[in-house]
Amino acid sequence: MRNSALQERRNRQILADIVRAYIETGEPVSSRVISKQFEETLSTATIRNVMADLEDGGFLYQPHTSAGRVPTAAAYRFFAQEIASQATLNVDDKAWIQREMASAKTAAEITERAGHVLAEVSSGLGIVVSPPLGKTVLEHTRMWLLPDGRVVVVLISPGGITRDKILRPVRLFTQSELDATADFLTRQYSGWTLEAIRSDLLQKLASDREQYEGLVRSALTLCDPAVLGDAESRQVYVEGTAQIVGAPEFANQAQLRELLAAIEEKQRLVTVLNACIETPEPVHVQIGVKEISQAGDNVAIISAAYTRNDLAQGSLGVLGPTRMHYERAMTAVAYVAQLFSEALNKI
Repeated sequence: MRNSALQERRNRQILADIVRAYIETGEPVSSRVISKQFEETLSTATIRNVMADLEDGGFLYQPHTSAGRVPTAAAYRFFAQEIASQATLNVDDKAWIQREMASAKTAAEITERAGHVLAEVSSGLGIVVSPPLGKTVLEHTRMWLLPDGRVVVVLISPGGITRDKILRPVRLFTQSELDATADFLTRQYSGWTLEAIRSDLLQKLASDREQYEGLVRSALTLCDPAVLGDAESRQVYVEGTAQIVGAPEFANQAQLRELLAAIEEKQRLVTVLNACIETPEPVHVQIGVKEISQAGDNVAIISAAYTRNDLAQGSLGVLGPTRMHYERAMTAVAYVAQLFSEALNKI
């Protein structure tokens, strides 16, 4: 149910104007500033009354007496959901993003370009999260036996993206067994995700254990997503950390250190961005991200899923101060996700 302070269209427009003005200047917004740009002729006294109602509703706060108002997390949430979600991509941004993304040919270059574009449009972090390991599409695989009995498993996806893991299987393998298993997986399952491969292997075992026991059992042991786990360094690409450091919202050095530590750890970013795959919105906005750190109150994440062959694969987005140009960032994230998906399908 909508907060009573937002029942009137006039109040919603004033709140949107306050958020826009604060995003532009970073200064508390006065009634005089709003009256100059409001489409109706309203006195500053009327606008002050509306601002007081919005403050009571939890959308604004006053840093000190006689100052203008500053948006709260609830105001940014309203703005993102009801104002920025209706925006269309700026023509210049669209042309620039097209040029940037068109210069990338390999999967690694596509990821780097997407991260750069997202960082630029948000003045924050551009983040690209690879698919969870189970969603990884296999093109071919290689396996090597180490002298101590451990096995190196390398999974190669279309475009040359690799995931590797060193395993210590419960039984010893020979190199010839590993070669046969890798060849079997490549011949039978090229183009399949690891989740689908595992499901099919289990079905084969259930239907004809005697025929499939050897190779299938080995393949299950060596390419099970749950066994391989996710290599964090391969899972997330981040660009633009220096821009976060320079944001006035993080003048508190203790909070900044905590946020940078969370960014460096990366796994928290992966968890938050991958959650967007499960949401119905094409672009997901989260204002305040406590899952990352205590400093998360001052940041927002805008994210979208990208696809390959019409299946959701991973996610990408931006993390920046809550005082962010939401209309620009949200439309850019949606467009980058579209171009990213199209580029992956061409590899």
